[in-house]
Amino acid sequence: MNAIATEVLERDGEDVVDPSLRWSLPARIGFRFCFTYLMLFCLTFAQILFVFAGVAMRWLPDSAIRWQMEAVEPVARWAGEHVFGVDAMIHESGSGDQTIIWVLIFCMLVVAAVGTVIWTVLDRRRTDYAVLGRWFVTFLRLCLGGQMLWYGFAKAVPIQMPYPSLTTLLEPYGNLGMTDVLWNQVGASPSYQVLLGIAEVLGGLLLFWPRTATVGAMLSLVSMAQVFVLNMTYDVPVKILSFHLMLISLVVLAPQARRLANVLVLEQPSEPATQPLLFRSVRANRIAAALQVALGLWTCSGAAWNAWDAWHEYGYGAPKPALYGIWNVTEFTVDGHPLPPLTTEPTRWQRLVFDTFATSYQRMDGTFVPTLADVDTTARTLTMTAPPTTPDARPTAVATFTFEQPAPDRLSLRGDLGGRPVMLTLEEFDLNDFPLRGPRFHWIQEIPNLN
Repeated sequence: MNAIATEVLERDGEDVVDPSLRWSLPARIGFRFCFTYLMLFCLTFAQILFVFAGVAMRWLPDSAIRWQMEAVEPVARWAGEHVFGVDAMIHESGSGDQTIIWVLIFCMLVVAAVGTVIWTVLDRRRTDYAVLGRWFVTFLRLCLGGQMLWYGFAKAVPIQMPYPSLTTLLEPYGNLGMTDVLWNQVGASPSYQVLLGIAEVLGGLLLFWPRTATVGAMLSLVSMAQVFVLNMTYDVPVKILSFHLMLISLVVLAPQARRLANVLVLEQPSEPATQPLLFRSVRANRIAAALQVALGLWTCSGAAWNAWDAWHEYGYGAPKPALYGIWNVTEFTVDGHPLPPLTTEPTRWQRLVFDTFATSYQRMDGTFVPTLADVDTTARTLTMTAPPTTPDARPTAVATFTFEQPAPDRLSLRGDLGGRPVMLTLEEFDLNDFPLRGPRFHWIQEIPNLN
């Protein structure tokens, strides 16, 4: 794709293409395929274009954001059923590697291949796609920049990987899935997550200014290569998107491949690695650059606003519940009879955990049961219900208690559990006893800080 930089020579008032810059047949075919496939990908995946809505995205209805995927869902479902024999449907799970998305990628590859053949037959006399190539690379560069800003701010304001929950601190390491291990590993070190985010944000911002876009694409390539490797090795369900963002980074850098090779590998002098100009007029190119920068700042404002808002609602800035903490059950009485702390006792609780966004109790066998909790500090009541299994279902009552706190680290519950009268005495666990929440940095270490 170095030929994207094809220049038109003016001779005798006519435009003549320099024969030395004519594209080879493989280059023309490759461009047609890449153009068709990547344009389909960017226009189909809603999040790629909707980040340009900036702050306005927070007021857009979900239907407006999902319409692109819903528009192609019938095609993907048909292909899934008749080609692969699978039921491909959209699951509101947050996974980017669902069956329907893999089927959709297959469909786009087929369309791109067929489209390339038709395009080659109908446009076989064209010698290059210099002008279209410039606009194509610019479009991909802006799409990449938007994604880098969106994901970068989710780390720079550390909300993508939250700090390990209280329940996670109690879980045996072997019970964690691969994705859980990665999420908690990064979340346990907010400063590391922030640095990762700053690198992505910087790459995104640089991509919106043509003069620095090559550096931004290089930084984005390194960042997305790391993300892709982590997604592949920790089974994070964003493999498809991270791979395509890495691929788009390579395409954006392709016109500069020879210049970069001269500087970084061959150590030869080279012209500045600038992005291809869109217009012949200097004034028009300056206006285009200013518009790109303005789009980048607008997209940046939306990504920053969304991350900051999520920080206060879901991140470290979110308020903690009244009974926040881990409470060990020291006494558990049912029908007036104390139950011994045996692992075979099905009714007795071992712990009660009040986290920022979740409440759960731990059985004596170590399993956790998530619940919804309503704490009324004025009436001194605690109502626990089971989460609904379907959107239309109502919560099922688990227990109703009145509580007293004779001391900040003591809690007494009295009430009804499954239709039986119970009384619990609990003692708060000191969270600082977890090594993970202890001292986080030492300049001097005589021995490694390992357990």
